[in-house]
Amino acid sequence: MESKQTSGYLIRKSQSCYYDRRLILKIVKEIEEGLPRQEAVKIYSLGKSTLDGWMKKYGSANYHKKLKRRQYKPLEKRTIVTAIEQGYMTIKEAQIAYSIKNERLIREWLQQFKQEKVEICEENKLNVDKTKKIDTNEQNFALQKALQEAELKIKALNTLIDVAEEQLKIKIRKKSGARQS
Repeated sequence: MESKQTSGYLIRKSQSCYYDRRLILKIVKEIEEGLPRQEAVKIYSLGKSTLDGWMKKYGSANYHKKLKRRQYKPLEKRTIVTAIEQGYMTIKEAQIAYSIKNERLIREWLQQFKQEKVEICEENKLNVDKTKKIDTNEQNFALQKALQEAELKIKALNTLIDVAEEQLKIKIRKKSGARQS
């Protein structure tokens, strides 16, 4: 089967014919310049997987760099979470300042680090129960002091772990939900 030629590019006459390479490069360039993929699929009667393959094969290095997901180090995550918890910035401000695409990601980090605090503070709760005979003002003061100490301890330990993981290039923390054998 033959392909017909229009506007300088060979157009496929049937499914068994190949696309003209110049047309492929033109489409890839248009997408890199901002043409939405859905529009390209409609305009050129392409399959989504065909277009995806072309973008992977013929896309520029700059285009591929934009698509990569950034990996955040634990120390970076903890810095962002601490800034939000201490009121230095809002979630939206952190998202903009650290170029994080999704607000949901920051919320997950907040939840993750909040859970760590709860687990460590449960140990201190047992010690406080023994002092029930002390009046409420003293008890509140003792609780606040214990909480502050626990939070400082958590920050110190987590920072220490983050630095150790980063410098030694080993994973110290377990992933949540990981199987134990």
